[in-house]
Amino acid sequence: MSTGRTGVPAGVTDWAIAVGVAAALLVTGVSARPAAGDLDPLGYVLLAAGGLALVARRRAPVPVLAVTGLCAVGYQAAGFDVPAVAFLFAVYAAVRAGHRIVTVAASVTMLAALPLAALVSLHDTTEALAQARGALEIAWLIAAGAAGEALRQAERRADEAERTREETARRRADEERLHIARELHDSLVHQISIIKVQSEVAVHVARKRGEQVPEALLAIQQAAREATRELRATLEALRDDDKTPPHGLDDVPELVERARMAGLGAALRIEGPRHDLPAAVDRTVFRIVQESLTNIARHAAATTASVRIDYGPDAVTVRVDDDGTATPATAPAPGVGLLGMRERVTALGGRLRAEPRDEGGFTVHAELPVERTP
Repeated sequence: MSTGRTGVPAGVTDWAIAVGVAAALLVTGVSARPAAGDLDPLGYVLLAAGGLALVARRRAPVPVLAVTGLCAVGYQAAGFDVPAVAFLFAVYAAVRAGHRIVTVAASVTMLAALPLAALVSLHDTTEALAQARGALEIAWLIAAGAAGEALRQAERRADEAERTREETARRRADEERLHIARELHDSLVHQISIIKVQSEVAVHVARKRGEQVPEALLAIQQAAREATRELRATLEALRDDDKTPPHGLDDVPELVERARMAGLGAALRIEGPRHDLPAAVDRTVFRIVQESLTNIARHAAATTASVRIDYGPDAVTVRVDDDGTATPATAPAPGVGLLGMRERVTALGGRLRAEPRDEGGFTVHAELPVERTP
């Protein structure tokens, strides 16, 4: 159960207000009804119902507006000269929920209906108009609507401020994470480079002396070379985020061409009417294709790969398939590159699917929403 600003559950507050208004209407009705009439039971029921209906004003403000208005018209017709307090509460709740046009229409209808309802019981036009004005003063009606609108605007500004704070905190966290990643890669590249140099010197000295080079030393040398290449490539990608202009979709053909030059049968296909993409989406498309082709070259043992980019009205879709050795039964464990892709796509509100294909090979499929300006 949700709670209000005071920590009291919202349901308890709603019931307290509804019961309080119903009681006030009944007390006013009893005191304002000196002579008993045939319609008294109906009038008291409508007074109580109009107040108790307010318990649902948060969940269903428009129906509550209608119910309280009908109850007010009903007990006026029954001869109860009681202010339409419940309707004023309903006007406040409806405007606060953003139903301004409906509230204005209901208020105008009430201003026209109350004199008619009072005329039913009084049969005196002048007295009916005076009683209707007392039942629903226009100033109170305007005040209720203004209060609801003021609180709605205040809540909207508070939500906007909260969202801005969250976005700022997320951006700062991303910047700090990128800074840490760069520092870590700098340190690792330095340390791995030392290992690589030392292992190569040891292998060179052993061969120069005519000694047999241990397999473990050769493995260390090879692993150090591979780690150095991967770390430097990753570090270059991290530093590339600061370049102007950054890599984007226009650079994807170059990625595919480089994959061809490396011996991979790569093909690129772009579908749909091309339009400008937000910078973040543009960079993410490039990163997805780059990371996918890199993984194919290093791990997939594939001979061909296809890159397809589809421009849609509300989203851009990227799909990279290969004919490598991956199968559903031998799904590879997700690495850092795949996790990075997923983080980028999720941050933009998109969806990423990366998994082996039934016919063999691996597929990476990303859908990125695009907000186009008119």
